[in-house]
Amino acid sequence: RPSSTLCTLVIHRPALATTMASSRNAAQSLALVSAAKRAMETRPPRLNRLTPLSKLYNPSSLSSSRGRRNKSSIPFLSSNSNSMPYLDEVHERASRNAASFDAEHRLSRNDTLFSSWRARQMNVTRRNPVRAHAKKPVELIPPSPDLSPSFFPPYAHTGRIGPPRFPHDHVLIHEQASIERMGRAARLARRLLDYVCHPSVARAGRTTEEIDALLQEATLRAGAYPSPLNYVGFPKSVCSSVNEVVCHGIPDSRPLEAGSVASFDVSCYLRGVHGDNCATVVVGDAEDGYEEESFDWKDHDGIASPSETTDGSSPPKKDWPSESNNIPRKTKFDSDEEEERFVTARRLVQAALESRDEGVAACRPGGCLSDIGGAIHAVADAYGYDTVRHYRGHGISSDFHCAPFVKHYRNGDAMELLPGMIFTIEPMIVEGSAECTEWSDDWTVATRDGGRAAQFEHTVLITEEGVRILTLP
Repeated sequence: RPSSTLCTLVIHRPALATTMASSRNAAQSLALVSAAKRAMETRPPRLNRLTPLSKLYNPSSLSSSRGRRNKSSIPFLSSNSNSMPYLDEVHERASRNAASFDAEHRLSRNDTLFSSWRARQMNVTRRNPVRAHAKKPVELIPPSPDLSPSFFPPYAHTGRIGPPRFPHDHVLIHEQASIERMGRAARLARRLLDYVCHPSVARAGRTTEEIDALLQEATLRAGAYPSPLNYVGFPKSVCSSVNEVVCHGIPDSRPLEAGSVASFDVSCYLRGVHGDNCATVVVGDAEDGYEEESFDWKDHDGIASPSETTDGSSPPKKDWPSESNNIPRKTKFDSDEEEERFVTARRLVQAALESRDEGVAACRPGGCLSDIGGAIHAVADAYGYDTVRHYRGHGISSDFHCAPFVKHYRNGDAMELLPGMIFTIEPMIVEGSAECTEWSDDWTVATRDGGRAAQFEHTVLITEEGVRILTLP
């Protein structure tokens, strides 16, 4: 493919089928070129047709690494973003937060002792690994006179996402009508995520298959379709990943255990577009005697609340868990071993949340796609963890996954961020090695060394002023 057609930008109009299918796990990366520096100082042209990237970038601004290749067929181009001072600030901020957590919970910062308690926790996981349990047969949502054909995504009944309508070197630029639709789907996805992560739902003794059934019912009651269901044959309505499972875990009959780290990736298809987000909880991390109140799902109409915008100068305010800010954490433990299990799980979850928020804060119009991965990696380093390389964030619209694909580690993907771009940022932080393996079910991804994993995800919109988080309650 000629280098002059590396990328094309298109305006996303409801009347135009500007969608693009991608691989199931969005693992294929696009190495896209950045626009010229002077383009950052002026408003990008508004495009209403397929336009060659040559109109948007200055080839002289590219590095000399044009010949290198990554996993995709697109030439790999190094970033020309001058972000090192900012990333130093991210690392220092995360180091202070990690040190504060360790001091509060009496976790030694000594390298040897740090390795000891981390190794102990990995050994706990190895002794009781997550294994596939029995699952109920796949139950698809059948066509119904009460459901219009547009209620279902194209793959709902076949499992096939179909061929891409545009090449994989296109990025969608959303207009206002599309942004409003995306915002509504994203807010509903967040409301559903709050629901499944609430202590009254994600509790010890409940199976992830039971949580999946609750989530599907809530999604349908809200007038939406659970996006994962039958996406390339995925058999459930939510991805549930416990302990060493990194992502794409299939809900089954295994009960959740107190002290486990559980991630729920919740997505929905509403009025022709997808909303997508993820969060991790520590199961049973509530003070003894705390009365868990049921999640008030009847308030789901509140999804019309405004989203938050940040100018990129600092991470957004902590927004998780929105429904359980007043829930007291567990302080009484049966043993030192149990306490260490809970405390180290909280530390991992805090690092994953912070890495996502710093990745979001790195977004700005005229910024570089690679700044996101650099900020996330800086946080992982500060906590002594690692960040998974094989699975990435992605563009999202009427197709579940599309360009751009967002790496959550240091990289050289030099693509300029332009107003109207919508994509997910979803780092997976692991307490051991980032090396992963995929189970024989072709979905479940777990760490090779038994280290636990935590993940948080937002869907964001690049605006003229900064970045807007669409997946806020």
